[in-house]
Amino acid sequence: MTAETSVPSTALLAGADRDGSNYTARHLLVLEGLEAVRKRPGMYIGSTDSRGLMHCLWEIIDNAVDEALGGYCDHIDVILHDDGSVEVRDNGRGIPVDVEPKTGLSGVEVVMTKLHAGGKFGGGSYAASGGLHGVGASVVNALSARLDVEVDRSGHTHAISFRRGVPGAFAAVGPDAKFEAGGLRKVKKIPRTRTGTRVRYWADRQIFLKDAKLSLENLHQRARQTAFLVPGLTIVVRDEYGLGEGGSKGEESFRFDGGISEFCEYLATDKPVCDVLRFSGQGTFKETVPVLDDHGQMTPTEVTRELGVDVALRWGTGYDTTLRSFVNIIATPKGGTHVAGFEQAVAKTMNEVLRAKKLLRVAEDDIVKDDALEGLTAVVTVRLAEPQFEGQTKEVLGTSAARRIVNTVITKELKAFLTSTKRDAAAQARVVMEKAVAAARTRIAARQHKDAQRRKTALESSSLPAKLADCRSDDVERSELFIVEGDSALGTAKLARNSEFQALLPIRGKILNVQKSSVTDMLKNAECGAIIQVIGAGSGRTFDIDAARYGKIIMMTDADVDGSHIRTLLLTLFHRYMRPMVEAGRVFAAVPPLHRIELIQPKKGQDKYVYTYSDRELRDKLLEFQSKGIRYKDSIQRYKGLGEMDADQLAETTMDPRHRTLRRINLSDLDAAEQVFDLLMGNDVAPRKEFISSSAATLDRSRIDA
Repeated sequence: MTAETSVPSTALLAGADRDGSNYTARHLLVLEGLEAVRKRPGMYIGSTDSRGLMHCLWEIIDNAVDEALGGYCDHIDVILHDDGSVEVRDNGRGIPVDVEPKTGLSGVEVVMTKLHAGGKFGGGSYAASGGLHGVGASVVNALSARLDVEVDRSGHTHAISFRRGVPGAFAAVGPDAKFEAGGLRKVKKIPRTRTGTRVRYWADRQIFLKDAKLSLENLHQRARQTAFLVPGLTIVVRDEYGLGEGGSKGEESFRFDGGISEFCEYLATDKPVCDVLRFSGQGTFKETVPVLDDHGQMTPTEVTRELGVDVALRWGTGYDTTLRSFVNIIATPKGGTHVAGFEQAVAKTMNEVLRAKKLLRVAEDDIVKDDALEGLTAVVTVRLAEPQFEGQTKEVLGTSAARRIVNTVITKELKAFLTSTKRDAAAQARVVMEKAVAAARTRIAARQHKDAQRRKTALESSSLPAKLADCRSDDVERSELFIVEGDSALGTAKLARNSEFQALLPIRGKILNVQKSSVTDMLKNAECGAIIQVIGAGSGRTFDIDAARYGKIIMMTDADVDGSHIRTLLLTLFHRYMRPMVEAGRVFAAVPPLHRIELIQPKKGQDKYVYTYSDRELRDKLLEFQSKGIRYKDSIQRYKGLGEMDADQLAETTMDPRHRTLRRINLSDLDAAEQVFDLLMGNDVAPRKEFISSSAATLDRSRIDA
């Protein structure tokens, strides 16, 4: 059951019986307009402590800054009065004072009393703004014991006051003065060229906690940041209340004509290795948004948006990365699509130029994002109308097109810098690239040292199985552990392997079915214990994939039914006790051949021996040879086990990375995998018997490889 209303409201349970039997429509309390804000302030400003108090101030300041973003304002005063009130003055266009036709109220009253009303919805007032929801000023008004607005516009000063959201006029200063309801009034004549808005408010102590107070330090930090982001804007903070250290009063002025380039210099703490670089550009994208048509209906309409990119960055001698990101004037401390596009472009572009200039050796891997960003200080800003954020707090930008546009702009501009032929720029670019390469080599060396220590510790602290034929390499990502079936296969595999990075561990026949056994029984089992000990990352909940001694685990069993059974038992062990290895795609099954066909007088470029991996493939291959007139010996060799192969054959078909085939084991559906393992390997016999009986008739016998 649903209830619909055309008036924005909050319905609250006013009082009903505990059993709900008398819960009717009369128990619903409808809060219209600003009443809802006063009833649930946390929904609009987050909390009613100091953070909520600061949030109210940001809302009023941001309205003035939006005028500056539009180029209509260049001076903002923030005054902390000694009576506890706060005033924000700007020399922008002034809030509209004419009558809004739908409500019959003046523009000032609409902005200050109606939720979701303002100049940032349509598209004609602001190209980019910090406000999006049209609730800022009205929410501050609702949570103030008194709020005064003065607007200089059209040759007059217009004034109106509000007492807890009700419009009118006070007889004197302060929230306790005599109040009389009324509307917007003209106070005096002024030159027509003078425009601006002044908002002064007294926070309602019925709403906010007693110990809630403004932070002068946070106010200075926000003012400084805003002045950096809007070049040419002067923000003056005057403290008449005494929030400074020791109760001191004073005034601070912030203005930075250098914009984000100056901001970048301010944030950087290390010595520079290049000048501050300024990259800017823009792009367009399309999105479908609801637009109010002439009939008052919201119609989905495809609109073209413009997104501007402005980035200042410089590399220094340090190792930390300082990255600040903004959308319009809104800080996005948790990043978003614009930051993702920036980081991707820096890493990709630097790799391209490093390869082109041969600063990276052929055998070396590409540098990663952290290498490219080491020692970087950057300010990433984008400007667009109606940005999409993830969540209410506006901490993460979600507009998907920002990634593509920022990536394109940064790729073009950064590549031009890195490949510049000007002497100074080329020298700086080379230092930057050499710094990134050095960071990559240091990272790899540190990892190799850590891996070597880990391997050394594992070897020293435990007596690894005597039958383990370990590899020489300390590089975990490159190393491989082959779990082989039996000593006969081990002997051949030792000759066939590359001992630099391939290790061998033989197991005797079929290991314990761990799905039907306890943890204690599993650990007591010699084969299971040896596998867990050799991998060196623990088991179960304590399994630490970063401690694994090998990058790949490869099960190399015979190509028969017993081999498949052993492989299934091994997979059960990994699935239950070392699942992160499977999830990371680091467990494989080797694919040894089942037959070998020897050709008679093979043609030039044709292999003498042809291997097949199933009976069906053998039949198809023989038919192909007969149709093409290719002669082969009738004595086709069928391998009963890996031990029957000689070392060259095993290396060529199963172990050499250049020729072998591996099947990666993955868990695309964990729940289904759990059920299948429990059904086929668990303790309950009856469901397994029923599964075998019911599935026997549907079995494709051609899929049986033995």
